[in-house]
Amino acid sequence: MQLALGRAPGLTAQQLRRALAALQDGRGKTSGLQALFYQCRSSLTSLGFPPAAGAALQSPDTARIAADRRWLERERISLIDAAAAHYPPQLLQSTGAPALLYVKGDAGCLAAPQLAMVGSRNPTLPGRRTAHAFASQLAHAGLTVTSGLAFGIDAASHEGALDGGGATIAVLGTGIDAIYPRAHQALAARIAAHGALVSEYPPGSPPAKANFPRRNRIISGLSLGTLVVEAARHSGSLITARLAGEQGREVFAIPGSIDNPLARGCHALIRSGAKLVESADDILSELRFNYTKQNVTNPPEGSPGGIALDKDYKILLDALGFAPASLDMLVERTGLPSQSVASMLLFLELEDVVGLQSGGRYVRL
Repeated sequence: MQLALGRAPGLTAQQLRRALAALQDGRGKTSGLQALFYQCRSSLTSLGFPPAAGAALQSPDTARIAADRRWLERERISLIDAAAAHYPPQLLQSTGAPALLYVKGDAGCLAAPQLAMVGSRNPTLPGRRTAHAFASQLAHAGLTVTSGLAFGIDAASHEGALDGGGATIAVLGTGIDAIYPRAHQALAARIAAHGALVSEYPPGSPPAKANFPRRNRIISGLSLGTLVVEAARHSGSLITARLAGEQGREVFAIPGSIDNPLARGCHALIRSGAKLVESADDILSELRFNYTKQNVTNPPEGSPGGIALDKDYKILLDALGFAPASLDMLVERTGLPSQSVASMLLFLELEDVVGLQSGGRYVRL
């Protein structure tokens, strides 16, 4: 029955639950999912089912459903329909939540307190490092980090949560058998082992362009709040943030340099009411999440990367600031010899204090 639901396009959790409530018998007991398959097309329409979903339930593709069942058993996929008691409660409160979820991994973690983390697919080095650090600290404090498995901030967030010893959830815009991007197959396997892969799409569903904005409502719907790390003014990440606001969830944004175009989306969110955050502790406090202070650590101020720096290094880092700068710019700002600045930058790069971006500009990490 659940597999047939998975092939009923456009059916929402709310539509399914309303239909089952309407089919209750006189003793107040629900007839169950099987009752839907005894309804005629007009009855399903009157119950609020979209025409395509009603047609799929009326004439299920038995061969395809049998193939789905074999895949389900082989890959150990769990199915959670909206009538089940263990359907994620946060998601159930969201308009347009899917009627059925395919889950690979720990389905129980979908009910855990979560924070969505989203951002640019082409972040700066500091943005990537910031996402990793926040996710690691939040996961270590006990929050599950939820994102979309995309390149950039999504991947850094999943990796940070895993490296922090916590759980992470990836919501896919494809079937679970069609990991996208393909370069993230190994990351997806790690997530399934220490969290869950989730999709509303049945097996064989390709990475259609329209699927990815739609999956954003699940990312935000599962979560207590959404954190945007880096986003351009018209970034798709802002869709997730908007959905979070419409769902009554918290929206957080990390500010950046006014010279960084990937900070403009975050600044726009902050101007429209998103919470400005500078540390993982800001998010945990705002969510009133019960955690131990020692679980959220930040490097000591004045000691980038935990290494001791002499006066010239501190001058160089002050001159670099928090916006990308070239070697020539840093020589001009510090008054130090070009050879010395180049040598110092190499040392700082090896210590993961600065990074070299494309275009030959250095940034603080």
